[in-house]
Amino acid sequence: MNKPAYWLGALSLTLLTLHDGFAQKKGKAVYTFPLGIESYTYRNWFPKNVEATLDTIKALGFTEYEGGAPKGIAPEEFRKMLDQRGIKLVATGAGYEQIVKDPEAVVKNAKALGASYVMVAWIPHQKGNFTLENAKKAVEDFNRVGKILADNGLTFCYHNHGFEFQPYQNGTLFDYMVQNTDPRYVSFEMDILWAQHGGADPVQLLKKYGKRWKLMHLKDLKKGVKGDLTGGTPPENDVVLGDGQLDMPTILKEAKKAGIRHYFIEDESNKEDLQVRQSIAYLQNLRE
Repeated sequence: MNKPAYWLGALSLTLLTLHDGFAQKKGKAVYTFPLGIESYTYRNWFPKNVEATLDTIKALGFTEYEGGAPKGIAPEEFRKMLDQRGIKLVATGAGYEQIVKDPEAVVKNAKALGASYVMVAWIPHQKGNFTLENAKKAVEDFNRVGKILADNGLTFCYHNHGFEFQPYQNGTLFDYMVQNTDPRYVSFEMDILWAQHGGADPVQLLKKYGKRWKLMHLKDLKKGVKGDLTGGTPPENDVVLGDGQLDMPTILKEAKKAGIRHYFIEDESNKEDLQVRQSIAYLQNLRE
């Protein structure tokens, strides 16, 4: 990635926003929070040029960030790079095995980055066969590490990935996990695409568990795609916000009621440069 590409991207966003702005309906804005970006969106950019990627993120208007320091950069240095661009690293991720084995190291890294939240996005299990035993172990581990993080001023969040919605008793194994984790130590980040893909209703999940939700990944699932419990789908099924299956206006309104304050656009497609700009324009022009 080079500087001309960065400036072209910024110009394209401006023109796109202006174009949509002329057609937008008058009314109250639905999305009223800072723009946040999940670092996975730029997974193919960071290895080429970290500073230019951050410049692009800044130019697009993002002021909140979820992720860790790119390979080869110390967390303290990456935090400075973000600070210089007026971007706050709100949340960082950790692997399940990593946080279970050495939660203190995760705490140290999160504090160096300036994060307030630490999220885990996957529970080890046999693909397509997430079991009650897997859920029980996760509950035990999350309660333990969540307390360690809380004692250090950090909030632990588990990020759903779809496979947790395996039916169990009168609900799902996700329900089991929420109901058996200590709300003092364990919170949740909703990935709305993976909730939908796993057969859940994001709006109903928000209503059911309210303040247990602290963070949200904003993404949309291509219309016509039927999900499953694998926690995976091809990148072409990740589409621009508002173009897919999810009821974005209702989800955003319910998320606000639940008290969620941090939202991160995560684009897993291979057209992230275009789609992120279109998703931003959608959020900015969404009215009720």
